[in-house]
Amino acid sequence: MAPIRVGPVTIDAPVVLAPMTGVTDLPFRRLVRRYGSGLNVTEMIASEAAIRETRQSIQKAEWDPIEEPVSMQLVGCDPASMAEAARMQEANGAAIIDINFGCPVRKVVGQYAGSALMREVPLAIKLMEATVKAVDVPVTVKMRMGWDHDSLNAPELSRIAEDLGVQMITVHGRTRNQMYKGEADWAFVRKVKDAVGIPVIVNGDICSIHDAARALEQSGADGLMIGRGAYGRPWLLGQVMHWWKTGESLADPSLDEQHATMVEHYRAMLDHYGEFTGVKMARKHIGWYTKGLHGSAEFRNKVNFIDDAAQVLGEIDRFYEPLLLRKAA
Repeated sequence: MAPIRVGPVTIDAPVVLAPMTGVTDLPFRRLVRRYGSGLNVTEMIASEAAIRETRQSIQKAEWDPIEEPVSMQLVGCDPASMAEAARMQEANGAAIIDINFGCPVRKVVGQYAGSALMREVPLAIKLMEATVKAVDVPVTVKMRMGWDHDSLNAPELSRIAEDLGVQMITVHGRTRNQMYKGEADWAFVRKVKDAVGIPVIVNGDICSIHDAARALEQSGADGLMIGRGAYGRPWLLGQVMHWWKTGESLADPSLDEQHATMVEHYRAMLDHYGEFTGVKMARKHIGWYTKGLHGSAEFRNKVNFIDDAAQVLGEIDRFYEPLLLRKAA
């Protein structure tokens, strides 16, 4: 595993936490960094919302010193707003500004942002140009292979990005039209790697050490970005880093530790969002942590309808208790 340089920033172990809306908030990123990650990327922050300093955009841009260096991801379709939002996040301590050309969600694409920019190349150029000029910190771009299989223009767009001063490219091995269906095409990412001289990160469907090994081999990429594979497994990036450095696979944490991590995560979300929102936001995480454990479906169906945080914590303990006893026996 070789360190990669993104402008003045050195990423010692290029295993990167993907930006995921509603998932990679501060409580989750703290846990991931504690277990091990080379770089954390914030949730996608809309440039217009960042300028208006909406409560949500401020919350998304909060970060912890243990995360340094932190990358903040912006999405938008207006070059002046992107430049202004980038300046604000640089002032907020971002070590890297990442531009989103990958989000496939209709609401984002409908505003000519996210992966729509792979279809709107002149606008994409203006956005990159404005953002790079606005800040002193390095600017990176996350994209898909293209809009659809008839327009796989990631290599060409990456070359343009490099010429404009972008310092790293991450490629999710799907098109916009695939959304999250099918399988990520890691081999395609090699075309981007061959097109540019800056670091390239491969992303999509990396859910295990085996996936990480295959993604690196097929793409020739300089690093990995892990997203949905870390759902309910904030330790996955640390395991991949350890494997890449030593060649050995670390076991998952004990059930005891998983339980403790989940409770810590839950309490941190209540602190971050307040009880009313925190309880609701945490439900998906509870589902991910307990997936595949005995009785988890019934447990999830029950806690998803409880609005009282203390009651939920009681149910979590009750759910894990017989599992831990069985393991001890």
